Amino acid sequence: MELKLLRVDLSKGSFKDHVIKDEEVRKWLGGRGLGAYLAFKEIPKGIDPLGPKNKIYILTGPITGTQFPESGRYHVIGKSPQSGILGDSNSGGNFGPWLRFSGYDGIVMEGMGAKPQYLSIVEGKPKLHDASHLWGKGLVHTDNKIRKEMSAEKGGSVLGIGPAGENMANVAAIMNDKWRAAGRTGLAAVLGSKKLKAVFVKGTKHPEAVDKEAFSKVAKEKHEKVKNHGVTEALTTYGTAVLVNMVNNIGAWPTRNFSAAVFEKADEISGETLAEKYLIKPVGCWGCIIKCGRLVRAKTENYDIPEHESPEYETIWANGANCGIGDLPALLKINYLLNDMGMDTISYGNVLGTAMELFEKGKITTEDTGGLELTWGNADAAIELIWRTAHRDGFGDDLAKGTLALAEKYGDPEAAITTRGMGLAAYDPRAMKGFAVAYATSNRGEGHLRSYPVTWALLGIPKSIDPLKENGEKVDLNIYQQNLFIVIDSVVCCKFNGFSLDHTDITDALAPFTGWNITPDELMETGERLYNMERMFSVREGKYIKDELPKRLIETPIPEGPAKGHTAAHADKMIKEFWEKRGWVEGKPKKETLERLALGEFTQYL
Repeated sequence: MELKLLRVDLSKGSFKDHVIKDEEVRKWLGGRGLGAYLAFKEIPKGIDPLGPKNKIYILTGPITGTQFPESGRYHVIGKSPQSGILGDSNSGGNFGPWLRFSGYDGIVMEGMGAKPQYLSIVEGKPKLHDASHLWGKGLVHTDNKIRKEMSAEKGGSVLGIGPAGENMANVAAIMNDKWRAAGRTGLAAVLGSKKLKAVFVKGTKHPEAVDKEAFSKVAKEKHEKVKNHGVTEALTTYGTAVLVNMVNNIGAWPTRNFSAAVFEKADEISGETLAEKYLIKPVGCWGCIIKCGRLVRAKTENYDIPEHESPEYETIWANGANCGIGDLPALLKINYLLNDMGMDTISYGNVLGTAMELFEKGKITTEDTGGLELTWGNADAAIELIWRTAHRDGFGDDLAKGTLALAEKYGDPEAAITTRGMGLAAYDPRAMKGFAVAYATSNRGEGHLRSYPVTWALLGIPKSIDPLKENGEKVDLNIYQQNLFIVIDSVVCCKFNGFSLDHTDITDALAPFTGWNITPDELMETGERLYNMERMFSVREGKYIKDELPKRLIETPIPEGPAKGHTAAHADKMIKEFWEKRGWVEGKPKKETLERLALGEFTQYL
């Protein structure tokens, strides 16, 4: 099969088609894999991520927008302004399928516009429009306005950036369909540097399988597997926030910037409480049968939050427990505003939690914050700083630069709980030991969706393993999931398929859709190839090559709860075992590893 990309030169206002031939698609798939390869080839070493030579790849994959379950996603890739290495992020909603229906499988944004613009692709016809009237506006207004201008009250999809991206904040997110985010790594700032406000896509050009009957049969079988799995029921009922109490109960919920791992108000901000008090109905991405999204509305004495898609588990953690905020309506307000301003909810919670710790230590004062008391649990300060961060106003400019830059400026870099410059996610690797490997070895940094130890620590997938156990089996499972998840991000579909499906199920679908005589072993080798190729971007840049965890997690025991006394000191041993099993040395793939994976062209960078 072939993938058709639209190359948009924003400097010249020109368009060019680029067809990825079958052989290349089979080697790199699409989405994350193809994007990483193109980024390596086309983005020069050492360039400024916010300069004209960076590119943004917005890509789907072979099974996006098809009958295959949970195929309503897309992937974004580019050089990250947050880390200075390869950045990527994934989003659901409707944009990925509508991009394919518009006549293209992906878009490459090149150059730099002189004035704000937005791109439309309708039935295969691209056009750039003036967006000066949208610059400075939030995502809700932008989405509504573009739909009106494109005469598309129904159908189609809008991807865009808010003021945070326009002002090139490192914590900015690319948003689509108002509430869905390609959040991590700050790639919205790159679109802001290029003055690209939004993309609208619509069309009727649906992707077709080589063997329609066989693919349809496989897709229906996989739908049943997903539909009937126990995790699907839990996600439909409570959304991703079903994990709040589960993770807190085993003492693995990072609290107050990883100073603790149990939050006393967890139940008050849990998925169960959200469903009981504020849920209108479950909602899902295009073609979704899980429907983990939550449509909510809240009106309380302190907050009046319009109807919108509520915070996910990670958002509730980052802006809740991580900042000591146990007020659910406040978190709904924070989520609504972050989405409208186009800010990554996890990155904002990371940097705010770091700021609160530094305030507690006296390293940040009210003189720095413009009078705001950044005490733990101060929801009003968190809300006020959203606007200031998006507009880089006063202390908000410090937050906009990200967690590590903030901690370094105020003289306490160890307060930044990061890997590769990226703030961590909602699982403490001192209490859920598999995350030590997941976080440390993620190519982009952080990495709770590069592999996901929750599956075996809490969900019994593929089997139950004590979260506090330290052994090589967790290394093997991390490697397996890293290879599987990069395949999922490249084909492109939802990782929640991974609860009920595995690589054999994806192979079953790819074969009739593409016409390839592909085996499960070949697909997993493709995943291994892609993961190694991604790592070579960092090797070439000479930055963030070694895999390691923050010092606090290695040396400071958890002070209370079920995992009291535990550290992540086991990480060093497990990382070395990971390198050996990957065929790496000190974070670098060996020459023979690259050659075995048909990556010989990359050996020159070792």
